[in-house]
Amino acid sequence: MSNDGLTLDTFLPYRLSYTASVLSERIARAYRTMFDLSIPEWRVMAHVAERPGISQQDIGDRTRMDKVMVSRAAKALAGKGLLDRAASGQDRRALRLRLSPAGRSLFDRIAPEALRLEAQVIASLSPTEIRQLRDMLGRIDAATLALSTDAKP
Repeated sequence: MSNDGLTLDTFLPYRLSYTASVLSERIARAYRTMFDLSIPEWRVMAHVAERPGISQQDIGDRTRMDKVMVSRAAKALAGKGLLDRAASGQDRRALRLRLSPAGRSLFDRIAPEALRLEAQVIASLSPTEIRQLRDMLGRIDAATLALSTDAKP
């Protein structure tokens, strides 16, 4: 059936969301099975590994996760002995996060697996296509962030 209007299979926001969901589900299953981590826990861990001392607020801003999800993931990681949380010197309410030695060890085991999973996903793309995809995603991010949120009648 032909439709000149909205068709979800070709509607970019839907396709990006669908692809991200499928990918996240597959990766979540692997991380849960191999490392007993949820996707939010993995995202927090990865950001802390990349930026020791990062705040929960900064992680939320970088991941687009809400502050409750970031807080729960950080608490779960701390409860597993993988993350150290300390109040910031300037703002006692802002928690600064660092991987514990056990967290660093686990991250060092997870990172190669994450790269292996990524390689499987992008195996059908050429190096040029991978660079183009990353460039396009960056441009889509920038254009999306620049969108006006004013409703039009």
